[in-house]
Amino acid sequence: MGREIREEHFGEADHERFRTALADETTRLLDWLAQAPPTPDPAPLPRLGFEIEAWLCDRHGRALPFNDAFLEAMASPLATPELAQFNVELNSSVFRAGPGCFRAIRDELETTLQQARRAARQARADLLMTGSLPTLKPGDLGLHHMSHQARYRALNAAILEQREQRPLKVDIVGHEHLQHRHADVMLEAAATSFQVHIETRPEIAHHAYNATLMAAGPVLAAAGNTPYIFGHDLWAESRIPLFEQAVEVGGFAASARGPIRRVTFGTGYLHDSIGELFTENLEHFPVLLPVALEDPPDQLPHLAFHNGTIWRWNRPIIGCDAARHRSLRLEFRCLPAGPSLTDMLANTAFALGLIEHLVADPTRATTALPFSAARDNFYNAARYGLEARLHWGDGDPAPAPRRILRELLPQAAAGLDRLGIDAGERDALLEIIAARVEKRQTGAQWQRAWVARHGRDWPGLVRAYRSWQSTGAPVHTWGL
Repeated sequence: MGREIREEHFGEADHERFRTALADETTRLLDWLAQAPPTPDPAPLPRLGFEIEAWLCDRHGRALPFNDAFLEAMASPLATPELAQFNVELNSSVFRAGPGCFRAIRDELETTLQQARRAARQARADLLMTGSLPTLKPGDLGLHHMSHQARYRALNAAILEQREQRPLKVDIVGHEHLQHRHADVMLEAAATSFQVHIETRPEIAHHAYNATLMAAGPVLAAAGNTPYIFGHDLWAESRIPLFEQAVEVGGFAASARGPIRRVTFGTGYLHDSIGELFTENLEHFPVLLPVALEDPPDQLPHLAFHNGTIWRWNRPIIGCDAARHRSLRLEFRCLPAGPSLTDMLANTAFALGLIEHLVADPTRATTALPFSAARDNFYNAARYGLEARLHWGDGDPAPAPRRILRELLPQAAAGLDRLGIDAGERDALLEIIAARVEKRQTGAQWQRAWVARHGRDWPGLVRAYRSWQSTGAPVHTWGL
């Protein structure tokens, strides 16, 4: 959905044309996956990329709808608009895993964030990385604050048409109970993330996808940073239920209100090919935006665009460069933005290492952790954070801190070794996760502790959070 479009209104002929092209391109993809030659041994290390979604705020910590001015001041292809005028997306270059990669990633992202903060100041704003903005009110999320791109207007119209103009409903039971009805998809703008893109290869992509499902719960348990939505104390990572309900549209006909959702953890492990997800896209999800795309069919433009309107928490992405060379990557979408760049890189190392460890022995991994257990881990981690109990291997679920410290961090370290990560970088990043878990201070827990001490002063919370974030220190070292 990052691609701008010209049309906003579509007829049945547009839908039929798009569906025909989508079916053709799905067949092309499946043929490519089946015929792709094996990767030489040793295989090249995967490439990595990153997206940071951030907020523009005024000095009182309130959302400031100035992303046009910000983007003009930033003047960088790495910065793009998001759905709301008070959100922006900062992208990275592509990095190759291996020695020194995290140092290079940190250097570039720090430079990008410094440039973004200067641009925000020119737009009379501050830049903030967090899962959601504690000062945000439902009234901030109206069409008057939607970014000006046609694709967002068209998406809003398509979602409401699929829902037969029924309002979106938020119903989240956490520490407190939030119920809210909203007339448009701007609810989606209340959740901001840090997305990690991990390159994979056709012959192992289904194993890598399964590994992202297994890793998501434990990593999220240690990374929660979104306890408050509209002044309600909800989940450790409230973005998860909020986003699932903010774009609440199902599949075709009888499944429209059934188990197949457009924002989803998934429907099961893959068996033989990553192509199974694209077949699911074709067979189970109606086209939302049947735009006219003129790219050559070999570049799979309709398949890629349709896939961008299905928001799996772990999403496969097919790329195609100017020379028509295809690439395949997995988008690890469940992590929140913030609390600090250091925390986000530590979360990345934990996820990347654990995924690589699981890919090394995929059959044993999926046998030891059935899909239902991986799904339970994910939602329990999102709701309870480090208070969750996690399945892993044989036996009963165990407290997340024990699982993470005794089993999962050593497995992540082994995975990072397989990726050629320097021992010094590996240990420095995973020790941040260990310290965060030992102190029981994730971003969500720090915010709750601050509110317990200072009360529900949402502007004060944002100011304190922003002050600590500006130091670059990991959240387990933050004071109150």
